[in-house]
Amino acid sequence: MVTLGEKLPLVTVLPFVGILLSIALFPLVLPRFWQKHFGKITLFWALLSILPLLYLFPIETLHEILHTLLAEYIPFILLISSLYIISGNIYLHGNFSGTPLFNIIYLFISTFLASLMGTSGASVVLVRPLIRANAWRKDTAHVFIFFIFLVSNIGGALTPLGDPPLFLGFLKGVPFFWTLNLFPTMFFCVIYLLILFFIIDSLHYRREKSFLPKNKEKKPFVILGWYNIFFLIGVPLTILISANLPLPSLKFFGVERPLNEIIRDLFLVLLAGISYYITPKKVREKNEFTFFPIKEVAILFLGIFMSMIPALNILKAGEKGALKPLIISLNEPAHYFWMTGILSAFLDNAPTYLTFLSTCLGKFYPGLAEKEAILRLIQDYPKYLLAISEGAVFFGALTYIGNAPNFMVRSIVEEKGIPMPSFFGYLIKFSFPILIPMFLLLTLIFYRS
Repeated sequence: MVTLGEKLPLVTVLPFVGILLSIALFPLVLPRFWQKHFGKITLFWALLSILPLLYLFPIETLHEILHTLLAEYIPFILLISSLYIISGNIYLHGNFSGTPLFNIIYLFISTFLASLMGTSGASVVLVRPLIRANAWRKDTAHVFIFFIFLVSNIGGALTPLGDPPLFLGFLKGVPFFWTLNLFPTMFFCVIYLLILFFIIDSLHYRREKSFLPKNKEKKPFVILGWYNIFFLIGVPLTILISANLPLPSLKFFGVERPLNEIIRDLFLVLLAGISYYITPKKVREKNEFTFFPIKEVAILFLGIFMSMIPALNILKAGEKGALKPLIISLNEPAHYFWMTGILSAFLDNAPTYLTFLSTCLGKFYPGLAEKEAILRLIQDYPKYLLAISEGAVFFGALTYIGNAPNFMVRSIVEEKGIPMPSFFGYLIKFSFPILIPMFLLLTLIFYRS
């Protein structure tokens, strides 16, 4: 049976390119127009992507749209929303001062918490105290860009709870603690980035330290809404427990969804609802909590998920699709690292991870059962799985859309009045000059043939 991805030409990816360029250029060229009409622009690209496919391949396309909405977008937005709401009900109060020393220690601790809390949870919870600590400073965009690099992406490498691709790998048969093998490369990245951050932040601090409040009133460290920490812990626990429930699947409009995933999503809504209901309004007011950042993420990522359908299906088609020359050129771990990484920076990193994992298993163990093949891959060719895992997790930091928490952090920070670089500004001024050399060093040290 010929799949949808095998039928699609590369031209069907153009609306996805269009929505990326819109996110990149409109806020820079027409910021007021974008702020007022970003939902309509997003809808335009989504419809331009799916309507021609619905006309040419109605049954397959309708199934892909429903699968994307029910199995991917809705679970994604419920997870992000529950974390955002619960974290908004927690207010850390104390004498935080955004000196380079404080910032580097805070980033280091937060990075490793991300592997326990998940990059999404750690990002939305830990960014607000960092914003308050640096509120007296005039130029702090770099602080939150390095926060995105470290906490929203690289910090999620050590456990399957840290980042969605690793969790999918766990569900496919990768042992839970195998991801600890990513520690050497993760630690290298963390040290590299923290050294660079300390240099950059110290240079900014020298120009700004005259603004440091004098005789600042000492405030005891207090956590308002502390009981919400249990709801926050409940989110990754819910994900982990639900993944291991032996429950049947249900079908919605022809799309199969495991009952345990439906229960998981409902429980996330319940956790967020109870957290919001029992927490006094004044806690959210202290956090300057609004629903706009999550609304912006929900609208933009709906358009991204829809317009990504052709690109992901072509990728999933492997050697039978329009990207055949790219797929057959993968021979070394370094190839998988860079290819998985670059595509993860612009597409959803979870299906990208699965696609290249399947490609690798088919290359070495054709016809072998998936779980057995994964265990054989770990035993015989562990560098390949390391390369795919690290590419999917680390390269997410390369763009604002490389991982959902990136855009969430940007929205939260901008809502607090801190200007962040545009899509291209982020690429040209920060991610490319800082991250690409780091990835090259990783290749030379860990993946050289």
